[in-house]
Amino acid sequence: MRVTRLDGAEVRAHAEGLAALLADTVAGGASVGFLAPMDAGEALAWWQERAAAVASGQAAVWAAGDGDRILGTVSLAFPDKPNSRHRAEVVKLMVHREARGRGLGRALLTTAERAAAEAGITLLHLDTETGSPAEHLYRSAGWTRVGVIPDYAADPAGALRGTTIYYKHLGAR
Repeated sequence: MRVTRLDGAEVRAHAEGLAALLADTVAGGASVGFLAPMDAGEALAWWQERAAAVASGQAAVWAAGDGDRILGTVSLAFPDKPNSRHRAEVVKLMVHREARGRGLGRALLTTAERAAAEAGITLLHLDTETGSPAEHLYRSAGWTRVGVIPDYAADPAGALRGTTIYYKHLGAR
């Protein structure tokens, strides 16, 4: 499976496949900012908005696929303030339920980490639902747990859940 960085036009071109991945992720119970059931139009609109962020340099998106089907994605969000250009946030690491357990999440995370380091980013951070399977991935990939914020966001079913904050240094401080 190949992981490819998408530019703004490619995000727009692949928006339907990315939207299908997002809808599957939410349907599978992953807390990525949306409630279930997720409307296909809402997922499509969200990815179309991301295309503009990618085109402007505020975000970077990678997708992994099997043929024409997108099975995973990860993004980096870049701050717009001068005092924070050394860092980025890992957002929306998603793997289709059919592709889980095969190392795709790790491959996507590694891709984002390498690209960030190559771009001069020295610090990454993220948050994930406390107790989710993603926590194992981040810990095993060398991320440092900062702590938990209780009742941070609703999961897809609408129940409030905590979020765990992680960071990772990529280079010299």
